[in-house]
Amino acid sequence: MHRRLLRSKLYKQRKFDEAIEAYNKAWDLYKDVTYLNNRAAAEFEKGDYEKTIDTCNEAVEQGRSLRADYKVIAKALARIGTTYVKQQKYEAAIHAFEKSLTEHRTPDVLTKLRNTQKLLKDLEAESYVNPEKAEEARELGKEYFTKGDWPNAVKAYTEMIKRAPEDARGYSNRAAALAKLMSFPDAIKDCELAIKKDPNFIRAYIRKANAEIAVKEFTKAVETLDLARSKDLEVNNGSSSREIDQLYHKAISQRFQADPNETPEQTMERVSKDPEVAAILQDPVMNSILEQARGNPQALQEHMKNPEVARKINILIAAGVIRTR
Repeated sequence: MHRRLLRSKLYKQRKFDEAIEAYNKAWDLYKDVTYLNNRAAAEFEKGDYEKTIDTCNEAVEQGRSLRADYKVIAKALARIGTTYVKQQKYEAAIHAFEKSLTEHRTPDVLTKLRNTQKLLKDLEAESYVNPEKAEEARELGKEYFTKGDWPNAVKAYTEMIKRAPEDARGYSNRAAALAKLMSFPDAIKDCELAIKKDPNFIRAYIRKANAEIAVKEFTKAVETLDLARSKDLEVNNGSSSREIDQLYHKAISQRFQADPNETPEQTMERVSKDPEVAAILQDPVMNSILEQARGNPQALQEHMKNPEVARKINILIAAGVIRTR
């Protein structure tokens, strides 16, 4: 007991050479694989990674020979994995962690395995980045897109994304090809990635709104277009405002589109159940504007200069609450 405490004390005091010597003596006296595992731990902390791996391999070999507890063998294998991670030998580390888990499955080693797999995946992705190859893939994708070969356009733009994952154009272009294939949810996701990479990329907002309209997510489309309009005014002096406004009108008109067999009364009853329409009609400021417009239609045009008021009035027009003729 006294010797065990002494070995532990030496380790905790970071006197690793003395601790290693003590573990060697203990192993010579009594063939307990735990001593080899402890020696490997001291060698690891000392930074002697090759010796750590050798000791752990010895622990596994001796453990099998002595029919040691599978948990002890699993521990040695896990330490081999941890050591390989330190050396940035991720494939070898993954192999060691997997072997450890076959001996004894623990949440800690499973987490280490998943983290190492992610490190390897990120490293491989990083090594694949090549701006020149990305541009080649973009040109190829453009060529396929122009020919109407949407599946190959998607493949080419996917290659572009892998080669230049920070370039927002790859995600936006792939979204355009996906939309042609009617894969609108995936197109929306790609547009969101493009916007995340470049919040000022107006084309990504427009493509996202188009896809949202296609899946009848009209409220989301309007929100996307509001952001697009704001960004366009900020960075492009409103150069895309006409396209945005046309798409905006399409979104809100389709949102409140009446059923062909619906009466005007039924239409009004339906749109009044829309939460946004109801909120606008309950807004005291909007009520005041609408009341003023009844007596002076020109006043409405003046209020439309306010973007937020204009947005709400356009919604009421599309819903049929305000009749323009």
